[in-house]
Amino acid sequence: MEQLNRAEAQEFQKTIEQKQQRDFMNLYASVVQRCFMDCVNDFTAKNLTERELGCIERCTEKLMKHTEKVGQKFQEDNQKIMEMQMEE
Repeated sequence: MEQLNRAEAQEFQKTIEQKQQRDFMNLYASVVQRCFMDCVNDFTAKNLTERELGCIERCTEKLMKHTEKVGQKFQEDNQKIMEMQMEE
């Protein structure tokens, strides 16, 4: 980013933010779909049952924790790569 002028850097930052927003929305949609498919199977009532609610809470917590761990690992690996490149 050191070679970019101010306008280019701002445009680059805007592009990154848009991609992050799309990625978050895709993650959210994926979690909703997966947990709904895994937990909701009684369509006789308009409200979720206690069992379904509990299942959804556990499912979303599990998937979000997994996503957080993967993100942390990615950041750690990316940092190591950047450090190795700076040493070269």
